[in-house]
Amino acid sequence: MTPNPHTSTPARVAGRNPTADKLLLAASELMIASNSIEVSLSEIAQRSGVNAALVKYHFGNKDGLLLALLARDAATEMTNLDYLMAQPIPASAKLKLHIAGIIKAYHQFPYMNRLIHYLLHESGNEAADEVSKFFIGPLLDFHRRLLAEGFESGEFHKIDPVLFYTSLIGACDNLFFSRHAMSRAIGVGPVTEEVCRDYVAHMESMLLGGMLTNKKAEATA
Repeated sequence: MTPNPHTSTPARVAGRNPTADKLLLAASELMIASNSIEVSLSEIAQRSGVNAALVKYHFGNKDGLLLALLARDAATEMTNLDYLMAQPIPASAKLKLHIAGIIKAYHQFPYMNRLIHYLLHESGNEAADEVSKFFIGPLLDFHRRLLAEGFESGEFHKIDPVLFYTSLIGACDNLFFSRHAMSRAIGVGPVTEEVCRDYVAHMESMLLGGMLTNKKAEATA
């Protein structure tokens, strides 16, 4: 990916340049409408009303645009991590808020899981490094700190943060990836607000059910 000389990271593009924002919004809307990340630059340009040549100016190329889109979509949840960690509430309460926030982000941007997989595995090393820097790294660090806090307070058993990350993010991936396949195979409905609420409650029960110590479980029963 050829980096744009006007910005050092894709996250800095969104929200600072109206033309770049139009391109990102158009790409997002097209992906949601088509339930696919396979959208062309000409489609993005047509929907945004911006010349396709400006994609190269602002993002380097299409992969640069996709990287900036993911950075934009993940930004709110990522910036909330330190704020959530600093709140004077139990670790289990922080975890519930985090689970709800992650699932909400995936619901708002249902192409997010496919975008992550594409940028990590198909785009190139530079894109994969960027995704690790602004998404995977901060999330893993938050999980390490939160799980350690819960263990030290006696709320949680000792939990491997990498396995926890895999469980939570993998569950989000499957909600939006597998459900689309199930809807075609066995008539399962789409991911609605109600489905998201049920899934948040399900994930809280599944994850916390195995994480809480007996002492904490009795206190919250």
